Amino acid sequence: MHSLFPCPARAPEGGGSMPANIDTLCINTIRTLSMDAVQKANSGHPGTAMALAPPAYTLWRDVLNYDPANPLWPNRDRFVLSIGHASMLLYSLIYLAGVRELRDGKAIDAPSLTIKDIEQFRQLDSRTPGHPEHGHTAGVETTTGPLGQGCGNSVGMAMAEKWLAARFNKPEFKLFDYHVYTFCGDGDNMEGVSSEAASIAGHLKLGNLTWIYDSNRISIEGDTHITFTENVHKRFEAYGWHVLELRDANDTGDFKRLLEEAKAETSRPTLIIVHSIIGWGSPHKAGTADAHGSPLGVEEIRETKKFYGWPEDKSFYVPDGVPEHFQAGIATRGAAASKAWDALFAAYRKEYPELAAQLDTILAGKLPEGWDKDISTFPADAKGIASRASSAKVLNEVAVNFPWMIGGSADLSPSTKTHLTFDGAGDFQPPQWGATYGGRNLHFGVREHVMGSICNGLALAGLRPYCSGFLIFSDYMKPPIRLSALMKLPVLYIFTHDSIGVGEDGPTHQPIEQLAQLRATPGVTLIRPSDANEVAEAWRTLIPLQDRPSVLVLSRQNLPTICRKTYAPASGLAKGAYVLADADGTPDVILMATGSEVGLVVKAYEQLKAEGVKARVVSMPSWDLFEAQPKSYRDSVLPPGITARVAVEQAAQLGWDRYVGLEGATLVMHSFGASAPAEELEVKFGFTVDAVVAEARKQLARKAS
Repeated sequence: MHSLFPCPARAPEGGGSMPANIDTLCINTIRTLSMDAVQKANSGHPGTAMALAPPAYTLWRDVLNYDPANPLWPNRDRFVLSIGHASMLLYSLIYLAGVRELRDGKAIDAPSLTIKDIEQFRQLDSRTPGHPEHGHTAGVETTTGPLGQGCGNSVGMAMAEKWLAARFNKPEFKLFDYHVYTFCGDGDNMEGVSSEAASIAGHLKLGNLTWIYDSNRISIEGDTHITFTENVHKRFEAYGWHVLELRDANDTGDFKRLLEEAKAETSRPTLIIVHSIIGWGSPHKAGTADAHGSPLGVEEIRETKKFYGWPEDKSFYVPDGVPEHFQAGIATRGAAASKAWDALFAAYRKEYPELAAQLDTILAGKLPEGWDKDISTFPADAKGIASRASSAKVLNEVAVNFPWMIGGSADLSPSTKTHLTFDGAGDFQPPQWGATYGGRNLHFGVREHVMGSICNGLALAGLRPYCSGFLIFSDYMKPPIRLSALMKLPVLYIFTHDSIGVGEDGPTHQPIEQLAQLRATPGVTLIRPSDANEVAEAWRTLIPLQDRPSVLVLSRQNLPTICRKTYAPASGLAKGAYVLADADGTPDVILMATGSEVGLVVKAYEQLKAEGVKARVVSMPSWDLFEAQPKSYRDSVLPPGITARVAVEQAAQLGWDRYVGLEGATLVMHSFGASAPAEELEVKFGFTVDAVVAEARKQLARKAS
């Protein structure tokens, strides 16, 4: 939106001597470090860092409850730079604040960033990549870059604080009361995910959340009047937010006052609209798109430094006293606060030893003892049960023994079967909506995109989140799933309605290419179980995976529960693929499948066996887990010498060639689905016992010729 207050497009001409005011000196240090780093890299975004240096400095130096010597202090305020392209702003803050390095989850006596690291901005293997990366640089709370994702993460972080406070705080022990601050920009507010995030944050009345919106009215293509003319102030008021405005980004005193007002508003999230000039101080590029996504240029930097009263020929210059003054604020305040928290927690441990032990486990990233003790074993049943339904049973059996597992769906829990039903589970809602923030059932509404982003924020706070939807709607969730993998977060994505078995809903709801897309994402473990006992083993396998997201893909329709006395035990799922049924001696043909199609190839196997054909059935619920096994195991399941192979899956063919080889056959989907009862679709698209047997015979004939 356009500023309500007219301001010049560029900073005024002229210059001056080196600022005597130490605060101005600190602010200009942030600006010049950002300019110099981008220029040296010949790549980056200097203008936003220059514009937002005053509010960023004020927040960190004077307000943020954060201990640089203890970056993982549990009750620290969170700072999220959703405008990740302005990463030099954050790197400058981390450097000047003296944030310590982390090793094995503990702070060590070394800085997270040095001036040499800043000089290596955007270079190979540097600690200052182009966009902030969680786990790569201490002080970075979340990986940002795709606009709007940080906004969604910050909502998850704020929800986590509410949940932790409801779970662990006692009248005399306020262990959790941290605030979440997010810097966002015009681009964030144009992205749909931020609208979803703002909507649910307003509904949940997250008074511990403040977004600081840099309204500089410039994007890559120029002035935002060509695309973005809405009234953001009124939009956020309609979401139920408390909205404030800072007329001039350089007015640090007024900004500090607004931060105090935001903190005092506990029943609504706050948006502070900051009116800034991108590239402030640049005589020719301030207020233009030229300051957004490229270096200013050597001569322009020289003139900008002259305006700041800065030594024009010095690069990466940090005046004496700047780090010390910066740290006299944030480090002194943070050290006292974290020390007081440690003392409070020590007293809490004596009063509430069981809760303290649980919190220790959360903070250590460990699993609760006995989390899997109640997982069911399912009896053989030809009629069977939908894997979404067997998963619902196992989910509740796990979650009742996993107190910080929380989650929900995008308005689909009756269909995805992901509602926690045991006593005490409850709903996460503000008291005004008749519940508490201690509930474990999350209701995301029809907001798939931000659902994933929120779960990333919850995981970053130490909770174990899951979310669910139909597999087709994973299309809405590709960005947060990818970022879960980048950050190595153990978020569990539960997707149901996994194939053309959806039936009458038709091709818009029948996933085809989604399995291939998810399998192609590095660092994601995907499991598509074939029956109820594979579902149970999937849960046993996924929960211990603490360094990656997992995707559990489930059916809408019933799947026969395989007799494990006749066929191999479902525990083979842990290795990704296993021999479910075999022939006496060396097999002539291998039939392989995932999910609901395993039952189909078992029937084909029985028919081939009756005809005297030596066949093997391989259940392949997880390709990535299979690929992680030693070659000797993989070759034992799929012997290289057996080239007669048939793969069956109601999804796209992509990827199956690595398992069937150049000569093997695939029964897969080569088109979108259709609207009809599932049984008719199976016939139309060739997923029948006769079709599988026919392909097996073709393979045997080829082998014999």
